Amino acid sequence: MSKNIVPHTYRVNREERRQANGHSSFLIFFTGLSGSGKSTIANALEIKLFVDGVKTYVLDGDNVRRGINKGLSFSPEDRSENNRRIGEISKLFVDAGMVVLAAFVAPYEKDRAFIKETVGEENYVEVFVNASLEVCEERDVKGLYKKARKGEIKDMTGITAPYEPPINPSIEVTHENSVEEAVDIIYEKIKNKLRV
Repeated sequence: MSKNIVPHTYRVNREERRQANGHSSFLIFFTGLSGSGKSTIANALEIKLFVDGVKTYVLDGDNVRRGINKGLSFSPEDRSENNRRIGEISKLFVDAGMVVLAAFVAPYEKDRAFIKETVGEENYVEVFVNASLEVCEERDVKGLYKKARKGEIKDMTGITAPYEPPINPSIEVTHENSVEEAVDIIYEKIKNKLRV
């Protein structure tokens, strides 16, 4: 079947979209344990970029699992498929000339490497939101850790499923950084990348 699929080349390309938008496009991929602050920081950074006139879109783990990834479990295989789809969606947004902010646990290094390869190394910025399991459990904003400790959730990252911390992230922020500090740290690292 795949031999019958022929990609169509469209007249407007990624570079032209970037020029029209007045900024480059790339993926900022936030990874860390549940409750580390990924979505909160991604949201705050998007607001800053949006105010600056940057065309953005946030992909968030829970939101994506309500739609295109509905039906996937949290087994290792389905987690990898979840992240494969995120990589492909992110690539489309990058092609559209937008800055994508994706906030996902993405516990496996191989899956994050696949996303990086999918969007292209030059279009990938990995942000490790490094908060310890103890801090995340203390926050437990969704009540997931409590449920996992009671055995009500299986395959909970950090409890009954592994998390492989990034080996060499582009940027690292920790639970000791305020949201504002984290945004400033990330913005300082990406501001030159925004230029077309």
